[in-house]
Amino acid sequence: MKRIGIISDTHGTFDARLREFLSEVDEIWHAGDIGSLELADEIAAFKPLRAVSGNIDGGLTRRVHPPFSVFDCEGVRVLMTHIGGYPRRYDPRAVARIQAVRPRLFVTGHSHILRVMFDPVYDMLTVNPGAAGNYGFHKVRTAVRLTVDGTQMRDMEVGEWPRE
Repeated sequence: MKRIGIISDTHGTFDARLREFLSEVDEIWHAGDIGSLELADEIAAFKPLRAVSGNIDGGLTRRVHPPFSVFDCEGVRVLMTHIGGYPRRYDPRAVARIQAVRPRLFVTGHSHILRVMFDPVYDMLTVNPGAAGNYGFHKVRTAVRLTVDGTQMRDMEVGEWPRE
């Protein structure tokens, strides 16, 4: 069993509120727009980090963190990318990966909109944790925690904070 923290679109922000929300997780998954390689290293020093690069991330961050990541957590196949979309509106690059990988959990960012949806076509849960940073059009900062226990994903929680 693993407790997972899912964040995206930090745009250089990893403050006390986010640290407190993520303090009890085993791993942090970052769905892109980290802000800098230094921030990724700071997050990784706090908790083990899996991350993909986003459209604002520079060359160094992109060299370390690829645009797509496929991995298994417990008994769940995970596909993570920054620009992925959501059921019936996936980015074409994401559709190709979804069809090839057949994940049970698809983690994406970019929209700055918290969205959790089950996709019956691909039999997978799609999670966009919204934006954890202070930059963008969103009015509220958000992040997600969940438990992966064998093949089950459960106990999802949303953290919500005002922008600063």
